[in-house]
Amino acid sequence: MTAPFREARIDLEAVADNTRHLHRLTGVEVIAVVKANAYGHGAASVAVAALSGGATRLGVAEIPEAIDLRLQGITAPILAWLHAPDETFDTAAAMNIEVGISSFDQLMAVDAAAARAATTIGVHIKLETGLSRNGVAPNDWMRVFAEAARLERIGRIRIVGIFSHLSTTSLEDDRAALAVFERGVAAAAAQGVHPEIRHIAATGAAIDLPEARLDAVRIGLGLYGLSPFDRRSSSDLGLRPAMTLRAAVAAVRRVPAGAGISYGYTHRTAEETTLALVPLGYADGIPRQASGTGPVMINGRRFTVAGRIAMDQFVIDVGDAPVAVGDEVVLFGDPTLGAPAATQWADAADTINYEIVTRIGNRVPRRGV
Repeated sequence: MTAPFREARIDLEAVADNTRHLHRLTGVEVIAVVKANAYGHGAASVAVAALSGGATRLGVAEIPEAIDLRLQGITAPILAWLHAPDETFDTAAAMNIEVGISSFDQLMAVDAAAARAATTIGVHIKLETGLSRNGVAPNDWMRVFAEAARLERIGRIRIVGIFSHLSTTSLEDDRAALAVFERGVAAAAAQGVHPEIRHIAATGAAIDLPEARLDAVRIGLGLYGLSPFDRRSSSDLGLRPAMTLRAAVAAVRRVPAGAGISYGYTHRTAEETTLALVPLGYADGIPRQASGTGPVMINGRRFTVAGRIAMDQFVIDVGDAPVAVGDEVVLFGDPTLGAPAATQWADAADTINYEIVTRIGNRVPRRGV
């Protein structure tokens, strides 16, 4: 059977199973993080799968991502937490999108949007706890909490959550950030702010730092069956990778010893051999940094990229192995089924598995199964 020219096969049941597993493990509400097109897996289909697996809320970075989910029929609560400087929050009000608030000015913009729409907007107040990114700084907590409490009393906002992010530098650093967060929650309570949920843990802390689970955990990488840890695999964590990236061999040629391969001839054949052309390149998100090192599987055997990865294609030196045009090439998938892991491509490119799956481009069709 001829393989697809190029395809990212998404196991949606794996997404649902991973969600169920992490829900059971943590015992709290699961916020399924589907930002960046669900880490490259397809936001709407992953959202449905995660909700079927027990997630109760979705998380995205930006309001346009939440709008896309609403337009595709997703009615579950959605939180968006990163906003443009001129964001008015009118669409959030119109489409019942919860918003993360990181400053007094953002809170005032939400108030104005709620007033214009004559509605109540759900907010999650983001606290800066040491990551040095967005979030209300401790010296501004009192002003934001007092105003948020007032706006909730008059029906402009509903304080759904208080949240933050951890650095995952070490358990000690995360515990220090959690202590700052807990001081912030106590300060909020003193001003009359009593959120429905508190959340700070992403996948790593949800697994390794039980005290950070609080009322909800934000599960991103774990939804997709990937491990956030350097020394523990997906299977070690009871997770199943959801994405299998594959393509069909586009061409096969026999070459003599000394043949140069791809741009720059960084690889020359040591002996007469067979080369297989794979129609995926850095335009599709395959990291050029993995030239000469990225692993693939063809007909159950492992091979390595030979020479430089180009924009649309790369070459595999398969030696004397029987490989034909149309044969399936698996770049990464579920290692328990014999496929290379996304983490192996991350290691080859000196990056992280998050980036490997998220960067897969739009030219690669996603097919849910």
